[in-house]
Amino acid sequence: MVRRVAAAVAGSQHLLVQAGTGTGKSLGYLVPAMVHAVTAGERVVVSTATLALQRQVLTKDAPLAADAVEQATGLRPEVRLLKGWQNYMCRHRAGGGYPDDDADTLFSAAQATNRRVGSASTTGVGEQVVRLREWAGRTTTGDRDDLVPGVSDRAWAQVSVSRAECLGSSCPLVDECFPQLARAAAAQADVVVTNHAMLGVAASGNPNVLPEHSVLVVDEAHELADRVRAQGTVTLSAAAVARVAATARAQAGVLVADLEEAGQHLQLALADLPDGRLAEGVPPGLRAALVLLDDAGRQVLAGIREAAKAKGAAEATGAGGLALARTAVADMVEAVERMTSDSVDARRDVAWVERPRMGAEPPRLTLAPVDVAGSVADTLLAGRAAVLTSATLSLGGSFDPMARTLGLTLAEEPWEGLDVGTPFDYARQGILYTPTHLPRPGSGISEAALDEVLALTEASRGGMLGLFSSRRAADEAAEVLRRGTDLTVYAQGDDQLPTLVEAFAADEDACLVGTLSLWQGVDVPGRTCRLVIIDRIPFPRPDDPVAQARSEVVEAAGGNGFMSVSAAHAALLLAQGAGRLVRRSEDRGVVAVLDPRLRTARYGAFLARSMPPLWPTREREVVLGALARLAGQGRERGLS
Repeated sequence: MVRRVAAAVAGSQHLLVQAGTGTGKSLGYLVPAMVHAVTAGERVVVSTATLALQRQVLTKDAPLAADAVEQATGLRPEVRLLKGWQNYMCRHRAGGGYPDDDADTLFSAAQATNRRVGSASTTGVGEQVVRLREWAGRTTTGDRDDLVPGVSDRAWAQVSVSRAECLGSSCPLVDECFPQLARAAAAQADVVVTNHAMLGVAASGNPNVLPEHSVLVVDEAHELADRVRAQGTVTLSAAAVARVAATARAQAGVLVADLEEAGQHLQLALADLPDGRLAEGVPPGLRAALVLLDDAGRQVLAGIREAAKAKGAAEATGAGGLALARTAVADMVEAVERMTSDSVDARRDVAWVERPRMGAEPPRLTLAPVDVAGSVADTLLAGRAAVLTSATLSLGGSFDPMARTLGLTLAEEPWEGLDVGTPFDYARQGILYTPTHLPRPGSGISEAALDEVLALTEASRGGMLGLFSSRRAADEAAEVLRRGTDLTVYAQGDDQLPTLVEAFAADEDACLVGTLSLWQGVDVPGRTCRLVIIDRIPFPRPDDPVAQARSEVVEAAGGNGFMSVSAAHAALLLAQGAGRLVRRSEDRGVVAVLDPRLRTARYGAFLARSMPPLWPTREREVVLGALARLAGQGRERGLS
């Protein structure tokens, strides 16, 4: 891997590297990338899927690689961390330079047209903010991850701002600005460690968020397309418009009556539409409401600009509030402009109406890019070498599906795929069990499948990770296990996910069941995870708007939409889910996929080839016996 990465970097080519768990792929790309950076004088950007992995690379893997590079070359690469603007404290806001958030205005308005994943409890927000302001006097980085213990999103929002809300050079504390200092340091570093969300921002039309670089390394590259799509997804509802209007009124003192009325028109237009994709584009009634909203939003935005001129210099009272109001309204106007463009008709975007929380919340309009391969190719890959690596890049035995998804087939530079293998002997370490006697899955999980879950878990005496296609199925499985066994059963939703995973890892006879959040990133080696149960092939929902639109684009070009989109999606998740079993050379266990289509359907072979090459069987008694022996080995070890 090191040799091929070095060759790709030197030749400005693109390389897909599949490197299984335990291969040391972080060092495999860091060492040659660092050597190139210090000898050729060209900056390298390394991106990870999550902030947690970003920190692991920075604090653990990068120092090891830097030591090796310094020993070999006499030059030590400088490594810096770079995150999104709102991951850093704003000293000016923490010191009172911006208004505090009201319960449902500024914080919500800042998120009115953009999705945000995850939110912590808001209990004790005032106490948390006081602690944050005390921390502002001690921290040298302002990085949220350096604050231990952490705080809720609600509290952090009161000491941070987005890039658009920042006062920039007009800020009285610009010389002490944490995000500016982080960017200045990154601009001088040899290696910059960032995350896929930042790549998504760059691919969505803001390439300047990253420093100039000649080499891009993407770790956990199988997640890149989804992260880029998430950054390009916008939502709009009447409630969001009301929050934006309240912010503009409170912070800029402008008239917002027309904006509020336009929000009401939007609510009526959305109420007339059913949930689901707008396959024929934005209907006339909704379009008229959006045009009205666009006009009203632009009027308010003009009023905010006039208010800013009247206030004078940025250090005048209220400059921070004006910046918050301007950003909230500008983001809304940008979203509306895209929704009224021809992007849906041209199949660049897909639009749908949804009513969150089973209809408990008002309807909202969501717009997402159909294909991100072009933007990835044009903004992230063009003009530089790129190394994209993961444990799951080959789907159905080929790199082509992932190469198309990641834009490599559209890039001018040549690309190749490399599988460096794995240190594990999967066929000896694990069994892939497909009970073909079970019925084909229907709308929910069948009684027969639940019986199979119970039988397998009883045989293994716990140590089971259950990956289910829906929350309802996971809850039903948890209830069956709690009624039918004396095992400890943790279910997603019982507590924060990291807490549940930690508890599961600490008890080798416990069970943990959940949905998509558990399919990737759960690293629990050893006997604790000796049985992985997958209830069905994880195809996208038939009514998934993005999957529908992507399939149509593929079919219009003469391809197979099902195989290119739905089967590829399922193959990737199956590979990730099955990969939870074997995390080190001494691990043993069973992956049970309770969906006979894996063996009986024509596409089953494609899916199976994407998974780790475990020893396959359909024989129930063989699997139950193997699990019982594993359970017995654990008991014997406990008695010895």
